[in-house]
Amino acid sequence: MPAYITVNFTPTNKEQLLLYSASVPEILKKYSGEYLEKGNSLCLHGESPFQMQVILAFPSKEHALNWYNSEEYQALLPLRDQGMQSQFLLLS
Repeated sequence: MPAYITVNFTPTNKEQLLLYSASVPEILKKYSGEYLEKGNSLCLHGESPFQMQVILAFPSKEHALNWYNSEEYQALLPLRDQGMQSQFLLLS
């Protein structure tokens, strides 16, 4: 069953975010993940402090968790956290 990770974020440091963003696709591919959509988000109901959203797709919940918890991805967390305020959600 497919699984999705949604990332709600607001950029805080463009340079760090660009470095992070350039490194993610190769790791995603290794875990059979892919970008479905990325762009500005518009909150239609409630409140959200985030400006943008990314939707990632994986073949299964296991693939998604293996990607997120992988050594390769975890090594990018300092870049991610310096480059943006974010929230990651798993839908499965």
